[in-house]
Amino acid sequence: MSIGYACLTVGVLNTGIKGCLLKNASEEKLAQLIRHNLTSLKNIIDYNDANNVRLFRISSDVIPFGSSPANTLPWRSLFKEELFLIGSRARKAGIRVSMHPGQYTVLNSPDRQVAERAVDDLAYHSALMDSLEVDFTSKIILHVGGVYGDKKTAMTRFSERYKDLDDSIKRRLVIENDDKSYHIGDVLELGSRLGIPVVYDNLHNKVNCCDPSKNDYYWISQCSASWKHEDGRQKVHYSQQDYLKSTGAHSESIFVAEFLEFFAGLGENKPDIMLEVKDKNLSAIKCINCTTYNKNIKTLELEWSRYKYAVLEKSPNDYKKIRQLLKDKSSYLAIEFYQAIEHAYAQDVITGNGINAALHVWGYFKGMASAKEKERFFNLLRFCKESSPSMVSLKRLLFKLADKYKQEYLLNSYYFI
Repeated sequence: MSIGYACLTVGVLNTGIKGCLLKNASEEKLAQLIRHNLTSLKNIIDYNDANNVRLFRISSDVIPFGSSPANTLPWRSLFKEELFLIGSRARKAGIRVSMHPGQYTVLNSPDRQVAERAVDDLAYHSALMDSLEVDFTSKIILHVGGVYGDKKTAMTRFSERYKDLDDSIKRRLVIENDDKSYHIGDVLELGSRLGIPVVYDNLHNKVNCCDPSKNDYYWISQCSASWKHEDGRQKVHYSQQDYLKSTGAHSESIFVAEFLEFFAGLGENKPDIMLEVKDKNLSAIKCINCTTYNKNIKTLELEWSRYKYAVLEKSPNDYKKIRQLLKDKSSYLAIEFYQAIEHAYAQDVITGNGINAALHVWGYFKGMASAKEKERFFNLLRFCKESSPSMVSLKRLLFKLADKYKQEYLLNSYYFI
């Protein structure tokens, strides 16, 4: 069983995915972007391996305009070695990858041109997966599409279009319940009819419920029958509601207590769990560390090295609490550790606390900084004290100094997120 996250990393250097406007999409520009994005993807795979993340959704934007006529580059051949290397690293690390075309990939659209573009987009996603040379347990997740006033006809149209897809696409395609049009019962019906594995999304089911008398575990069990041996372990999507936003909005972070309650109910034969959450890898690593059988205090100490200054500027009390927790080298208090971080992150930064954390960070290079850099730092510090509660400019300077003076400990810190 693996826990993973989608598309992008938070707080990890050299992992950004870049794009461009259509008007700027020359062959030279596209080649430059693809090379950059593949380097970032390689770095993400390496980061995931180092942090025991064995499930990852690749961004559809790795190849800009991948399914558009605007991209005429023979990218599969031009970047064959880079793609193979990334796939090889993922396979060696045991990382299962997936992709998820966006909302405009609508296979069941009554508009033939829209449907043809959807087929082209699925072909692009399939080609990228094939170029990585990952097996068919690496899936492409798709929503069924629109209802268009007649759900039965729209489902039939999906079935007909699906049957016309290339086998290489069909062997990777899985379908998911959505939060508006197709509830889990609809998707299970289609999956059974067509032999397609079904991904259950817990938050989508809360918003677009099929049967209020049935819980998550019932639907996960129903979906498990749609996954054949060659499809790999069953996958589910898990997210939590952001109660400060509209219904269905993903939370900023996964709250560990709520996740562990869900996790405990899955029984022994647990599915792979893809987290859909704003802080991406941060929540994935949190959930992995709270459910792992390999309970090593050094894992939490590494996490603390990333979180400590972010916690210090938000909540000195939680900072002290966590330091005390980590003094016990014989215990693995991961749940308490992350709950203290969650509590700290719920606090607003008070100017005094922010300045205190900034001074701690400044200590790493105060002996190296030039007179001009020192003057700039203390001017910004004074401005924060007297005129502005915002720490943005001050933290921007500290990040530049950390980069200039090669302070890796700080560059890997979540303080700068």
